[in-house]
Parts: sequence; structure tokens; C-alpha cells
Amino acid sequence: MIKKLILCLIIGVSLLWFFMPKSAHRLITVQFASWGSESEINILKPILKDFENKNPNIKVDFMHIPQNYFQKIHLLFASNTAPDVIFINNQYLPIYANAGVLEELKDFDFASYYPQAVDALSWKGKNYGIPRDISNLVIFYNKDIFDKYKVKYPHENWTFEEFLQTAIKITHRPKVFGVSFDETPLYYIPYMTSFGGWMQKDIDDFFKKDVLNYKANKSGIEFYSNLRNKYHVAPYRQESGSATMGQMFLQEKLGMYLSGRWMVPKLRTDAKFDWDVIEFPKVNDNSTIPLDASGWVISKSSKHKKEAKLLIEFLSNEQNSEKFAKSGLIVPANIEASKSKAFLDNQKPKNAKIFLSIIETSVPTPKSVRYNKIIDAIKKKSEYLFTPQPNP
Repeated sequence: MIKKLILCLIIGVSLLWFFMPKSAHRLITVQFASWGSESEINILKPILKDFENKNPNIKVDFMHIPQNYFQKIHLLFASNTAPDVIFINNQYLPIYANAGVLEELKDFDFASYYPQAVDALSWKGKNYGIPRDISNLVIFYNKDIFDKYKVKYPHENWTFEEFLQTAIKITHRPKVFGVSFDETPLYYIPYMTSFGGWMQKDIDDFFKKDVLNYKANKSGIEFYSNLRNKYHVAPYRQESGSATMGQMFLQEKLGMYLSGRWMVPKLRTDAKFDWDVIEFPKVNDNSTIPLDASGWVISKSSKHKKEAKLLIEFLSNEQNSEKFAKSGLIVPANIEASKSKAFLDNQKPKNAKIFLSIIETSVPTPKSVRYNKIIDAIKKKSEYLFTPQPNP
């Protein structure tokens, strides 16, 4: 009797499995590629696990590529083995969108995200990426150094002249310099845009015209160069040695440091001094700074687009955006997450709202499939300006 009962049970389960919809018992694997530090991956992995728990028919094959990320993504596309979901930034998105290898997100509701971030991850009027974060530059400042030299803290809407005078007052060489100086274009393009330059209607004009010689761009680069060469409120290479600007700031050798939100986790754990952030100074009411964004895209060749879309919707929702924000690592592109306590009321910086207020006056970085070549060319053309030339 018991044997017959067991046999009937086995047959019943087998028939149930056979007649169930295929989607109910077929495990679908979605491959997902991303870069990221160890701390970032430690945030991401539990989110992916939570996604799998909520979608038991989907498994996420996470491909972590910590170095040479886009080199490897290029190779995967070239070999027709691109992941279903790819973490990407606005500088590389045009290359893939223009090549026709990304899926256009036609029916996704972008109302929950900052329009500037959505724009940054679009190409020729089409949306390709759901934004995770917004990247813009602010001035980090060491409040202890300001207190020591009895200098007033920076205020909102401060001018370039006030910025310069502040840098002069807190400079006490060789122990302390007023402000950071990095010869990577990322860090001096804001000086150009603040004077109304760099943001040309067609960025590809760079290869047709002497863009750096435009009056506004010239003014911005000259101001930046003078911080080191004329006023010496920024360190020369030999004065910073092998230390990065971030390391010098942590060593309390810089009063002010131009950087992005990505620096916050490091400062929270390692800074032995009081610090905060303030917006980049303005030349006038029309001053702008560049805005970048990162987010998730779907490969056009993906065989699991429905599941891939579920994944990027889950990654970008308010709840998970808050998890990234709480770490201090990002400025959430999700509007509600950016206004949450996780972002605004969680440890330092106290003035975190600055990261949000400057979004309104930021402009997405110009789009071009040749953007990285343009940046390399700018660096080569301008680097001689940052070191005094010997007399003939």
C-alpha cells in the first residue's frame, strides 16, 4: 500500500512538472558585468542575491572586471559574447550606442531620475541606460586648517576671486598648500566651463578648430595655471612627489581639494580632521560645471532581454539606490533616493545637499564617439602650460 502511494506521488509530481509552464521551472542565467572597488562590490552582491530570491527563475552570473574594464568589454562585444547587462558611463556609451550593440529602452519610465543623468546616458535622442549615479566635482575643505589660520569657511555662490584669496590665506608652504592641482583634464575642465568655455555645440569641432584658444577656455586654463605658477597656492610635481592630491588632502597638506563623491568613503574612514564640501566657485551667474553619469545598459544581442530589464529596474529602484548612497560612494540618480536620510543625513559631509543643488547648474559632458581621443589631445596640448618654461 505504501509503495503504491509513493509511486502515485512520484507520478503526480512528474506530471505536475511536465504540465507547468516552461518559464516556471527553467532557470535563466543573466550575465552582468561591472567594475567596482571591494567596498562597492560588497554593496552590490547582497542586492543581486536579493534579486535572485525575488526572482527564483533567474540566476545572475556576476562578472567583476576591476581593471581594464572597457578594454575587456570591447573584446566581449567583438567576440559576440557580450554580457546581458553592462555597467557603463556616459563617456563610453556613445561608442556602443553608435555601433548599434545596445538595446534602446523604449518603454521605461525615467520620471524617477534626474533628467540630466538620463540625458547623459542617451545617444541621438534615444535612451539606452538607466542611471545609477551622478558624478560632479565639488571643493572638499579641511575645516581644521581654516580654523588654524583664522580663515572663513567657503560660502555658497562664492566667486573665483574669493576662492583665490582663500587659497592664498591658507597657503603656508611647504607644509600646507591652498588647493589641489591635477594635470588630468577632468580637474581643469570645470575652470574652463565656469568661464563659459569647453561646452561647444559640437565637441568634435576640437579636431577642426583651436578650441583651447577660445577666449573662455583660455581664461579658464590661465586661471588654473596661475594657481601654481603665479600664486603658488598649489603644489608643483616635485612638491607633491609620488603622493596623489587625495593623499595630500588626507595628510593635511592641502586646505582645499577638488574631487567627486567617490572620495567620501575614504575620508569618512581615514580623515583625522574635520571636513566638509562646498560648490565649485563661480565666475558669474551663468557658470556651469560638467556632469557625468553611470548606469546600466542591455546588450542588443542578449537572449534574455526581459530578465535583463527586470534586473536593471531592480538595481536602480529607490530602495537599492539608497543602499549605494548610504555608503557615501555615489550621488543617486534616483531623485527620491537622493533626498533620503541615507544620502543627506548619514555621517559626513554635513553639506551633502551641495551635491544635489549643483545638478541644476551642471551640464552633461558633451557626447562623442571620440571623447577619449579628444581628452588625450587636450592633455597633450595643455600640459606645457602648467609648468614654467625655462628662459631661453
